[in-house]
Amino acid sequence: MSKNLNNEWDVIVIGAGAAGLFAAGTAAARNRRTLLLEKNTKLGVKILMSGGTRCNLTHNTDWQGIADAFGKRQGRFLKFALANFPPNRVVSFFHNLGVFTKIEETGKIFPLSNRAIDVRDALVRYASQAGAEIIYPAAVNHVLKTANGFSVRCGDQEFLAASVVIACGGQSYPGCGTSGDGYAWVRQLGHSIIEPRPALVPLRILETWTHHLSGITIPDTGVSVVSTSGKKLVGDRTDFRGSLLFTHRGFSGPAPMNISRVFTDPQNSYDKVLVCDWLPSQPVNALEQDLQTARTSQGGQSLLTWLSNKVPRRLAEALCMNCDCDATLRMAELSRKCQNQLLHQLKACQLNVDGTLGFAKAEVTAGGVELSEVDAKTMESKIAPKLFLVGEILDVDGPIGGYNFQAAFSTGYLAGTVA
Repeated sequence: MSKNLNNEWDVIVIGAGAAGLFAAGTAAARNRRTLLLEKNTKLGVKILMSGGTRCNLTHNTDWQGIADAFGKRQGRFLKFALANFPPNRVVSFFHNLGVFTKIEETGKIFPLSNRAIDVRDALVRYASQAGAEIIYPAAVNHVLKTANGFSVRCGDQEFLAASVVIACGGQSYPGCGTSGDGYAWVRQLGHSIIEPRPALVPLRILETWTHHLSGITIPDTGVSVVSTSGKKLVGDRTDFRGSLLFTHRGFSGPAPMNISRVFTDPQNSYDKVLVCDWLPSQPVNALEQDLQTARTSQGGQSLLTWLSNKVPRRLAEALCMNCDCDATLRMAELSRKCQNQLLHQLKACQLNVDGTLGFAKAEVTAGGVELSEVDAKTMESKIAPKLFLVGEILDVDGPIGGYNFQAAFSTGYLAGTVA
């Protein structure tokens, strides 16, 4: 940080990610003297990494669809921000900045160029052209309340502001600089922090047979979490359907990553298992009828051949082995016991989760600033007036699909408008 700047500002934004760049640009566009501080040597590092470096901007739905994806509690908190800056406005915003978009079959919205750097550059351009001063690298040491606002210190330099927007993220992908710095500042200012934990993170699976299938993708898998003790799981996001990738340690891909938050939630500390439906589009009774038809009309076909027409061959072999069924058996020779076990393995395969790959591989952080302490209509702290909290530092975490970026843009826009 080499610039010799005036140390008094209307608004200081800490963190030049999606929420921070949006907040800074919006505040500056409203003629507020705005300073944006970023500790990394690059701006928007997490934007550049997101979506396989393509950046999934938002989802092809309305604001209610985004809110619903976050679940009842988080969705209720986000609804005002989302309604004020919904997905169609995000798309229009980027189109106006020259970043045209496309909708993929899954509903995900990406830049037409498939380049996350175009998104990052557009946000930086927006903030800069609106008049925000952007300084980086500038690592913030502390944020303190003063009689007239806040003191923000970076090294030996102090900046004063009437309002501060904290947009420095959570703890996911700490290599991007999101190492949880903001939690200490907001705690010191009086806020409660829900213990941060990894979300949207690959799962480690205890059963080693899954490790031998590393590299196989199942495009459509149903996953759910079941408590073995019979207790009801906390939360309302306990099942998902989508792509699943076998890895040498367990599962990755949208379906298992979306459900990973349940396994890191301390409120769900009792024993639970992951249940996989490898054929979610086929009801169990239809699958059973299909099997019976094969036994009578294709009785000479081997079990492995029949099963390999439904799931990848290596998975078919593993499921036969789990059932203790000879994969070379002709369909006509299948015992009732083997049939029942096979149906169970296909539709309700139970697996033990041995943890996750942690914050280092998590796309978002669950936990963060307690939502009841933040005004949902302004993003302003109810505890420290003129302090605004946006993006991933809040206790909000949505599924894969552009939902988290949408929440960052919407909360950043709202805070920038009010600050």
